[in-house]
Amino acid sequence: MTPPAPETLLDVRGLACPLPVLRAHRSLRAMQAGTRLRVLATDRASVADFQAFCRETGHALVAFSEDGETLSFVIRRKMDTAVSSPVTE
Repeated sequence: MTPPAPETLLDVRGLACPLPVLRAHRSLRAMQAGTRLRVLATDRASVADFQAFCRETGHALVAFSEDGETLSFVIRRKMDTAVSSPVTE
């Protein structure tokens, strides 16, 4: 059995919209492509916010769960697209 991929944890419980998504975006920018970020939040608006954020940015929302007041989102950072340099002759 393959062990689960390591995750970075971001605890934004108690913060209101748009801060959970903004903090997650900042964290994801510093992470390697394909790595996972687990976000813990309490703002109910985060459910729709993270769905829209992932749809717009290309990151993958791979898991969502609730434990009482705490919402947990697992986001896999998108693969970086190679920037091709212009061909010079």
